[in-house]
Amino acid sequence: MNYTQLTQALQDYLESSETSFVSNIPTFVKQAEERIYRSVQIPELRKNATAATTSGNQYLARPADFLSVFSLAVVDGSGNYSYLYDKDVNFIREAYPSASTSGLPKYYAQFDGDQSGTEGNFILGPTPNAVYTVELHYYYDPPSIVDTGTSWLGTNAETALLYGSLVEAYTYQKGDADMLQLYTTRYMEAMAQLFGIDLRSKRDDYRDGQMAGVG
Repeated sequence: MNYTQLTQALQDYLESSETSFVSNIPTFVKQAEERIYRSVQIPELRKNATAATTSGNQYLARPADFLSVFSLAVVDGSGNYSYLYDKDVNFIREAYPSASTSGLPKYYAQFDGDQSGTEGNFILGPTPNAVYTVELHYYYDPPSIVDTGTSWLGTNAETALLYGSLVEAYTYQKGDADMLQLYTTRYMEAMAQLFGIDLRSKRDDYRDGQMAGVG
């Protein structure tokens, strides 16, 4: 299902082509996407990025589309990966009270969040003593189907996207409670299938055994 098809389906299901309703369809869809993306952690929500530390600088900028960390590793000059331990800022401040204490980083913490015109930063401990490559595996929000016309959800989870959007749109219309409950139930049924993908992405059937009753 592409965005044009989704837009038409919402108008057909809710029997409305009223101007304000149609103009708000992008909002309904983006709200549904956000709800889905905050409920599951499917592989399609993960992204990999590399950057470089600065010698003597204990801060590392986060990507613009960053949501949360999956893993953060430092790669030394020999190509060896060292996965950093996630700690609180106060742990790093106490362990390395002087920013001049340097070496290969062992720990990281989320120092601050996004500010107007700037991205958030990680703080590393100890402060990097050289330029190291860092590899960040993280969760992010993929581009919306509203902006791209197609998306992974539209292609692989169109029922969840459709009924999630219907819940938002019907709430906007202040529709009757029974029909809203029906849309919500269908949405939750579709989400159960996505939860199955979420669970399967964290295991290996060959080594862990097949899962029963999922998906």
